[in-house]
Amino acid sequence: MSEDGAARRGFLERFLDFVERAGNRLPHPFMIFVYLALITVLLSWIVSLFGVSFTDPASGDTLEIQSLVSGAGVEYILTSTVTNFVEFPPLGTVLIIILGIGVAQRVGLIEAVMKKTIMNAPPSLITYAVVLSGILGNLASDAAFIVIPPLAALVFLGVGRHPLAGLAAGFAAAGAGFSANFFITSTDALLSGISTSVVQSVAEDVVVTPVSNWFFMIASVPVLVIAGVFITERIVEPRLGAYDPEAGDGSEIETMEELSPAENRGLRNTLIATVVYVVLLAAAVFPSGSPFRNEDGGLVPSPLLDGVVPIIFVFFIAVALAYGVTVGEIETPADIPRLMGETIASMAGFIVLIFAAAQFLAYFEYSNLSTWIAVSGAGFLESINLTGLPILFGFIFVTAILSFVIYSGSALWAILAPIFIPLFFLLDYNPAYVQAAYRIADSSTNVLTPLNPYVPLVLAFIQQYDRRAGFGTLFSMMLPYTVVFLVLWTLLFAIWAILGLPVGPGEGLRVEG
Repeated sequence: MSEDGAARRGFLERFLDFVERAGNRLPHPFMIFVYLALITVLLSWIVSLFGVSFTDPASGDTLEIQSLVSGAGVEYILTSTVTNFVEFPPLGTVLIIILGIGVAQRVGLIEAVMKKTIMNAPPSLITYAVVLSGILGNLASDAAFIVIPPLAALVFLGVGRHPLAGLAAGFAAAGAGFSANFFITSTDALLSGISTSVVQSVAEDVVVTPVSNWFFMIASVPVLVIAGVFITERIVEPRLGAYDPEAGDGSEIETMEELSPAENRGLRNTLIATVVYVVLLAAAVFPSGSPFRNEDGGLVPSPLLDGVVPIIFVFFIAVALAYGVTVGEIETPADIPRLMGETIASMAGFIVLIFAAAQFLAYFEYSNLSTWIAVSGAGFLESINLTGLPILFGFIFVTAILSFVIYSGSALWAILAPIFIPLFFLLDYNPAYVQAAYRIADSSTNVLTPLNPYVPLVLAFIQQYDRRAGFGTLFSMMLPYTVVFLVLWTLLFAIWAILGLPVGPGEGLRVEG
């Protein structure tokens, strides 16, 4: 390696080491929200002492900062704790969707689909299959990090290509392409719930639904697939050179197992169940007098969109049943609640985190600090004439930087949303667009932050093929994916906004009056 290359790599490793040290010093996300709640209590008291007041642009009323260090504030804290948690929008929405997705995952359906896609792809399309499977794998949340990279490495090795190129493509797609998908996922439900909770502090009738970013995320998939394939085949794989089978750490590499006849029959029945479900749903929605439509016969807004959560839940239960019964994972009706119970058990950490996040957001809204910051910030940005697309690009950049030290996408959004959603809303930007901008930056950096809990696991996979590899090896492979994904995704977002395309059903760039 040249001296310039060594210097560049050395700088990258030092930078990532700094990020890792800084991030590891941060408290647990639960405690971050506890501290933010305490800071909000203290800040509300201090600002209220100065008699700060402002005009609420939504109602025209004059508002003051309400101190939480007061009789009324303490009463609010004590009487609202349960309500803040139970009525927090992401809680019920995410749990219902994850119940359906969790059953599909636990019967082996999602893993089987990913394996089928990768292993049956023609050699010339293997990279496309790996990247596409990795991106769509976020349907199973973090399971894609565990399944896709080692499977992709074996597939590449089986056709005479460097296994680390396949592993890199799989990890990058699962991480940097995390938000993009053809389907609605638990991430859509979680982020939209936080967005709704926040925006209703300034506009009670505004709702961000799980499908509010769907159009943009569907369009993102082919763009990221093409980018991922280009990076893998033109940058990463040539840099790796020829694979040396003697370079591994000597550990046994698991063989790639074909799907069993029962699993193939399960996938066939899953496809049948999917077609039947879609046809029945279309038949119910198509008639002009359908109860799924609104009073004018339209679909935006409509009971269909309002009921999208149970519709998604029933879909995943239907396909999970079709697959699970076929492969023998579901033998009696009692197996379904058992699998649901296992899914909820795995969500314990999320539920605990949501409890703290809900309190912080409620305190922030009650104190009127969120509206005050938004009004002041919007006024400042208008005064310097910074209200166009550049401000959204700036938001993407800020999010990308913060994503290096706060890995959890939901935790970071719960911190940023209370500030930026009201601020952008007062500048007439649709919260759904702001949320889409956030998802671009948060996803793109997933594979480059040392705080990603799956980085050590992927590094262990890498060392099976190259015992000398370290964190620098992994991050040097991931850097091109992060940079290219971030730039291309932002350009797609810019084109989307300039053309005035909706990011989801009825979700234009500007707030409709």
